[in-house]
Amino acid sequence: MAFEPKRPQKKINYEEIRLYSDAELNSTTEEELKNFKIKHDIPMCEDLEKGPWPSFVADAKQGALHRRKLADGRVLIPRDVIEDLLGQLELSFVHGETHWKHGGIVGVFGYGGGVIGRYSDLQEEYPAIAHFHTVRVNQPASKFYDTDFLKGLADLWEYRGSGLLNLHGSTGDLVLLGTITDQLEPLFQEMAHVLDTDLGGSGSNLRTPSCCIGKARCEYACYDTQAMCYEMTMHYQDELHRPAFPYKFKFKFDGCPNGCVASIARSDIAFIGTWRDDIRIDQNAVQGYIAGEYAPNAGAHKGRDWGKFDIQKEVIDLCPTGCMSLEGGKLVIDNANCTRCMHCINTMPRALRPGTDTGISMLFGAKAPILEGAQMSTLVIPFIKAEPPYDNIKEVIEKVFEWWMEEGKNRERLGETVQRVGLPKFLEILEVPAAPQMVKEPRSNPYIFWKEEDVPGGFQRDINEFRKRHKR
Repeated sequence: MAFEPKRPQKKINYEEIRLYSDAELNSTTEEELKNFKIKHDIPMCEDLEKGPWPSFVADAKQGALHRRKLADGRVLIPRDVIEDLLGQLELSFVHGETHWKHGGIVGVFGYGGGVIGRYSDLQEEYPAIAHFHTVRVNQPASKFYDTDFLKGLADLWEYRGSGLLNLHGSTGDLVLLGTITDQLEPLFQEMAHVLDTDLGGSGSNLRTPSCCIGKARCEYACYDTQAMCYEMTMHYQDELHRPAFPYKFKFKFDGCPNGCVASIARSDIAFIGTWRDDIRIDQNAVQGYIAGEYAPNAGAHKGRDWGKFDIQKEVIDLCPTGCMSLEGGKLVIDNANCTRCMHCINTMPRALRPGTDTGISMLFGAKAPILEGAQMSTLVIPFIKAEPPYDNIKEVIEKVFEWWMEEGKNRERLGETVQRVGLPKFLEILEVPAAPQMVKEPRSNPYIFWKEEDVPGGFQRDINEFRKRHKR
């Protein structure tokens, strides 16, 4: 079946929704900014403006000056919110500890996720940031933004928030930094009905799914990452907005094993494009690389003279499984032993391409070092087809959700639950047979505990039958 969006996309025209005039948006000059001092002394923060790199402190000062120059009624939270933010940050540097506290849950009607409550514990000293809630906005697949949308969102956030935003956090969401509780509901309504966008995931729920650029621009993509990311986002709305999990849960969609959104290291379920047939080889192009007609790595390393391309040294000897060789001038690949590392394809993209029988690998349990340290995900399903409406993949996902919600402890990621309970139990839940590649430390445990149903005849034995076979 053809993949279609759930509903038509709304076209946003910035000139119809804008809140600020060009004069208001361009009210500050370089000279004013150079001489601008916020109301607090912040020498340690200002040290961060030195050096060759752009500084968030300089950007924050520019926002603070801009807010000072807006007329009364043109912002709905304290105009000195950024100045108090920098003042508290300076004090945090002095004290060596944060001055943000967890003051309870805030949100919008009907949603349990999407807004992160944040309060200052120095509200008398910095009243403009007594409330400084963070709002997460669901990013479009592959972060393909329309500039009219971005301008409209920036206007809305200047009006109802601090004007500070983050594109993009490692989860994927566009993050709006700092507003008060009273502005959350009107902000959400205007985002939904004017900008046609939704809050992202936060809290113990499904976080906003994230994908690479996929088939939109990448010839290596083995499946349509944007279509699958969109479908999973729309299908799992309840899991996204109403926290019911032991802890956060992330989907990330990589179109090929190059892993441009690092799903293998950062997601509870990584969907990585792959193929199960042979790598396609253009032997004429192989000869072109050997002869120096084509630059290796598509010219990415052309900044200096690396010498003549050596296919033996730069491709064949670097194959992690040694499955490549040059025989009679032709490149030969033992595809049964290929682990899809992509090195050869990246080095000689004119000569080598992924196969045509494509799908995804599903890996489980990656996370950052919060409780038990960082974990890479474990390959559990080497190949599964990825075609709309992805019902075969949803079946796997829902088995995982059901088991993890039952077995997972509070603030325990999926990978930690699997680590605690054991991979064999997880494989049993998914009805997937064990494979040698899943063994982390071979022969470290000499004991194998068989289940009765796995033993021919079960555990019960008839001594007479045994003696028939083993005569004394």
